[in-house]
Amino acid sequence: MSAPSETTDEGRVVLDARDIARALTRISHEILERNKGPEDLVLLGIPTRGVGLAHRIADRIAVTEGITVPVGALDVTLYRDDLRQHPARGPQRTEVPPGGIDGRTVVLVDDVLYSGRTVRSALDAMSDLGRPAAVRLAVLVDRGHRELPIRADHVGKNLPSARTERVMVRLEEYDDHDEVRIAGTPGSDTTGTDTTGGTEGS
Repeated sequence: MSAPSETTDEGRVVLDARDIARALTRISHEILERNKGPEDLVLLGIPTRGVGLAHRIADRIAVTEGITVPVGALDVTLYRDDLRQHPARGPQRTEVPPGGIDGRTVVLVDDVLYSGRTVRSALDAMSDLGRPAAVRLAVLVDRGHRELPIRADHVGKNLPSARTERVMVRLEEYDDHDEVRIAGTPGSDTTGTDTTGGTEGS
């Protein structure tokens, strides 16, 4: 996947709208192949942009298979382990699809995978909702710098980055256009706070 090279004060575009569309189409096919079809699939998006991505993936699966895969939202705010250091926004709605998640394959969907702490929080939150048969992870961007042993099953783009850089995902549903940018200084790779710039900072 060739990344655009446009650079502005807000950094460099690494995925444009067409790249994002192709990545989501590929992820959708990978999910179907791994699950051997759409049966018993549930997509849970992590707010905010993970929810929009989950709906887009479901739309692609519906076109391919003619079956509507249930989509929900899983808020992880109150399950995060860094609330004292970084006060979070107020909790958002968790929406469990009809039929719940018990015995089904749940695909967690998020925009950026970073430290892994958001995903760990999502697993904790999901344990309060039921017991799925399997849990998988799909992300648009994996920027590295894992702090926990968490790996995505489906990745739109692996994007090596420094901790000093910000990865900004913008989606039409929330930002009026689709793109992924990386901005900041790629030099010193020091430990710092969440620098995902408007994403979940998973």
